[in-house]
Amino acid sequence: MTTTTFEGALASVYLRQSGTDIAGFEAALATLLAEPERALPVAPATDRTVWGPTGSADPVSVADILGHAREDLARPWGIPLATAAARLHDDGDREGWESVVFERQRRLARAAIAAAHHLDDPERGPVWLGEVLDGVWLICEQTSWCWPAHDDAFRERGSVLPTVTAPYLDLGAGEAVALLTWIDQLLGARLDARYPGIRSRIRREARVRVFEPFARRRDWHWLGLDGDVHNWNPWIHGNVLLAALRLLDDPAEVAERARIVALALEGIDRYVSVLPADGAIDEGYAYWWNGACRALEALDLVRHATGGVLDASGIPALRETVAFPHRMHLGGDWYLNLADGQARPPADQPWHALHRAAQTAGDTDAAAHAASHRRAGIPAATEHEGFGRLLRGITDPAWVGAEQEPSPFPRDVWLPSTEVLVARENGGTAAGLTVAVKGGHNGEHHNHNDVGSFVVASDGVPVIVDAGRPTYTLQTFGPDRYEIWTMQSGWHNVPVIGGLEQSPGAGFAASAVDAWVGADASSLSLELSGAYAGAAGPWQRAVRLERPARRVVIEDAWGAPRTIPHAQDVSSAGAGAPSAQRPEPLPPAVAGDETPRTRANAQDVSSAGTGAPSAQRPQPLPPAVERARNERDETPRTIPHARDVSSAGTGAPSAQRPQPLPPAVERARNERDETPRSDAPTQVRMLLAGDVRRDAASVVVTPLGGAAPVRVSWPDGVDAALVVRELDDPMLTSVWGSRLTRLDLDVSARDGVVVTVELDLTNAEDAR
Repeated sequence: MTTTTFEGALASVYLRQSGTDIAGFEAALATLLAEPERALPVAPATDRTVWGPTGSADPVSVADILGHAREDLARPWGIPLATAAARLHDDGDREGWESVVFERQRRLARAAIAAAHHLDDPERGPVWLGEVLDGVWLICEQTSWCWPAHDDAFRERGSVLPTVTAPYLDLGAGEAVALLTWIDQLLGARLDARYPGIRSRIRREARVRVFEPFARRRDWHWLGLDGDVHNWNPWIHGNVLLAALRLLDDPAEVAERARIVALALEGIDRYVSVLPADGAIDEGYAYWWNGACRALEALDLVRHATGGVLDASGIPALRETVAFPHRMHLGGDWYLNLADGQARPPADQPWHALHRAAQTAGDTDAAAHAASHRRAGIPAATEHEGFGRLLRGITDPAWVGAEQEPSPFPRDVWLPSTEVLVARENGGTAAGLTVAVKGGHNGEHHNHNDVGSFVVASDGVPVIVDAGRPTYTLQTFGPDRYEIWTMQSGWHNVPVIGGLEQSPGAGFAASAVDAWVGADASSLSLELSGAYAGAAGPWQRAVRLERPARRVVIEDAWGAPRTIPHAQDVSSAGAGAPSAQRPEPLPPAVAGDETPRTRANAQDVSSAGTGAPSAQRPQPLPPAVERARNERDETPRTIPHARDVSSAGTGAPSAQRPQPLPPAVERARNERDETPRSDAPTQVRMLLAGDVRRDAASVVVTPLGGAAPVRVSWPDGVDAALVVRELDDPMLTSVWGSRLTRLDLDVSARDGVVVTVELDLTNAEDAR
């Protein structure tokens, strides 16, 4: 593991802008950074042009928060109990402890807004300052800011409770120090005047729990020193950066402040440098907000704190990732969910952060998508997004004054880095059919075993769906992750081959991935057998949207190699002519209503500018390998992506040269007899949401929310079964209601099958 200074895409820009080299960057920062009291882009409560009854802060948001804050006064503060923290190691429950801490932080945020609003009120002002003091003190007195599920106390010392002398810097600690930092920025001077000593207490806790561990320990897994960079990196680094800018305000701390800021920027640089050229996030839309968006927000702080001298907004991958949310948008509150994301995530997102970043990047579509959530009479931001995000949202004049706009709904989106295609009938609207299909591999962050899976939406509402994830527990990120049904390929829209499901790990991947985008049809074709340990032969899949016919076609072929028609070969849909006669390569990211384009090899496209090859981004090990490694106390190792293996000089694609499985995976597979069995069925499966009605060789699905029904059809002679999955986890029921239904098509006696999905126009009112 290297500890030498990392110089990536961000360093390249910042060093040029600061006129120095890496050795002189800290010294340059000490000069460039604004004084602590001016370093953050939110006015203190003493600025009555912003705060108070006549201030510019969004009055709808403030009124909403004041109402909830008054209700808080009648209740005691929540206390996270030791038994709730220890419970994690009994039954894996995280909610009991985390829910209390999260609500306590939200209550403190509400109290702080109330204190800022009533600062000049001789009666109410002191009441709210006292409420803020109690909240701050409780957080300072909290034994650990680390969420129990992340702490290393049990692993390192066998303790089910945190070790006070060894604070662990995780997402929770970062969020706690960020909350206290913004409290200090907003109310610090007035709070300390009323209760002298509280600001010094905040700074003491920040130093002991955050600054010292951050600077001393350089083996935090989220630093990305081994190349595996995920959403923790910008989230924690951004909060450390924020705290250093404001809380290291003693004249004797100038050099330390610059050093910690430089370290945080080096960490964020590792994230930015592996962000692919198309801006895609393998964790999906839901995690974009706490990954790429956190990076954008942190770098926006740097731009403000340096008076615009250090400005990373021109980095191509950062500009592209601003478009990721609207590229994943299906319609309404529905989004394409990958990995652990929800298909209908909470509507309360920091849309102002996206709006700000989009305006900076000059992306009018992304700005419009953000503005589509700026509804009159609705708060500009809420405390549920975090206190800093609340403050930025309600004090940003461009966001507070933004008018609602329609979301752009690009017709086609192709993201080669994650091998995700999204295609809809018409650009600019969610009406009609939308299909999304992914290739990728089974070692992605927050991975589900879903290589080759697809989603179909009607009027923007998913009908053939990805279930998403249940409530997080200790098991979710442990060695038994893939015993959770939502993570298994058997509950995704992929085949089961002779009873065999997909295996976890980056080596289990799609190959021969080809994306096609045209006026009449768009499709993704891929080879899936590499995702199945022990699969004996090829399994080719093509998923295409045929626009004139208003249908989605899923074509699977296995056994002897055969060719599946691609988008430009489709003429039976009524287009008359192929969608394109002269193939042109797709650019690294395609989005919008464009001139018809055709086939692009995903691997070739992604290698044109992803910023870093996948070999620099090691993927998580499969659970069996992770257990074996831990038992032997081995140094972590990386299983290469199937496509990366072939680049080592073998000359042949990985699909032609199967790689040996890691020993632990081989053992686990053998123990489960994980090879296709002649007596086990081969099935094509689809997970359906809504009301499902069975016909002879089809099902009609009426989607949630009254969208147009769809008919899923298959050939005569194929046995079909419906398997109902009753839901009781609130993370799932809040999205899908009480049940999901799996359609199992038994294709054991065949060597191919074609399934079609089309709008069911049985009723005239559906034919719109």
